[in-house]
Amino acid sequence: MHEGAVIAGRYRVLGRAGHGAMGAVWRAKDERLDRLVAIKQLFPESPADPAATRARTIREARVTARLRHPHAVVVHDVVEQGGAAYITMEYLPARTLTALIEEYGPLVPEYVAELGAQLASALAAAHAEGVVHRDISPNNVLITTDGSAKITDFGVAHARGEGTATGRGLFVGTPAYLAPEVAEGEEPGFPSDVYSLGATLYTALEGQPPSGTDENQLALLKRVGAGTVTPPVTSGPVTDAILRLLHRDPAARPAMAGAARLLTRATAPGVVPAPAPVDSAPPVRRRRSRAAFAGTALVLTAAAAVVAATAVPADREPTSAAAQLASAPSTTPPSTAPPTASRTTGPAACAARYQVVKTWNGGFQGLVTVRNSGRAEVTGWTVSWTNPAGTSIDDLWNGTLARTGATSAIANAEWNAVLRPGESTTFGFVALARGGNRGMPVTDCRPRE
Repeated sequence: MHEGAVIAGRYRVLGRAGHGAMGAVWRAKDERLDRLVAIKQLFPESPADPAATRARTIREARVTARLRHPHAVVVHDVVEQGGAAYITMEYLPARTLTALIEEYGPLVPEYVAELGAQLASALAAAHAEGVVHRDISPNNVLITTDGSAKITDFGVAHARGEGTATGRGLFVGTPAYLAPEVAEGEEPGFPSDVYSLGATLYTALEGQPPSGTDENQLALLKRVGAGTVTPPVTSGPVTDAILRLLHRDPAARPAMAGAARLLTRATAPGVVPAPAPVDSAPPVRRRRSRAAFAGTALVLTAAAAVVAATAVPADREPTSAAAQLASAPSTTPPSTAPPTASRTTGPAACAARYQVVKTWNGGFQGLVTVRNSGRAEVTGWTVSWTNPAGTSIDDLWNGTLARTGATSAIANAEWNAVLRPGESTTFGFVALARGGNRGMPVTDCRPRE
């Protein structure tokens, strides 16, 4: 592939966006839809077997397409040309979490917790689809221009009905972020993803991985396998939450959905500050040496380059289906409706905040934050509003939709039903907007009685 090339008759290559040991990502223009996209090209493991690379590319696209979540990179299509396959994805002006930490040093706990909650919610959706990422690390977390996080690279994988692309005994991953049981040779699973997320967040908080770094990868794997975690300099509820994710015993770690709640709870009752744009300095503390990142990756990746993933049966995680947004260009700044308290009397109460976070011709993406505003635990909730004229919900994630005439009512999903006082969760949706009317409806949140 080269600059100026046209792939599948519609994607004109504008330049290389990044590359790693196993693939490259190119920036391209979709000339049919007039939008920027990213195109992933996997490098062949063997020049003599291009069919295997093509099959691996198609399998990665299938696995990634199962995950539809605002904090995961969106796959648009897989296209073929000249016997090769390419994955087209949303293009994100972003940098990796690794680059952010290398430039600014350790980040403040509140921001780390917010990033962690975003990533955990996306990974919980992946687990609900039976997919284990298997290589969560700062290299595979993108920080967008608004400071939010997106997980990327569901690469060499199999997912309920898909074959595997990794041979027996093949080790693919980033040693410093492996779970101890994986470093000792066990198969990755949902708990190992939780550990790897914890190791990634520990690095953002402390400036280096929990088991340190070592140019001798075997020595590093031995420390990781022993569950050695350097005592953190930072203390407080965010550190405590991360250390729970890093428990040596896989059975003692929370499920990924529980990790999302744990990280959200770590900053309650205070409000997590809005993340800084990545073109300005994010919240940081002290600086650690950039050498902390040297020699840690067995397979180094660029933004959206390939990594390893796998899938296992989903009976150990919530099985509610993950839904997600359709990628679309933003045309107006985000808008927010003020929170509306529940009309329910008594100690159990909730409030909902409705936001329009992305708009395009004929539709928009909404995000609703549900908060326990009462004094008792909420064991379920329903948020409703009257749809503005000409609007209707087309897709929904992290909730259950029931339409009643012109009213939309969204109940909790299985995993986000319970909210302790002060806790919050979110659900999102894509809506059609005929005539350009989006409106800002008044929301009503009612706890389960």
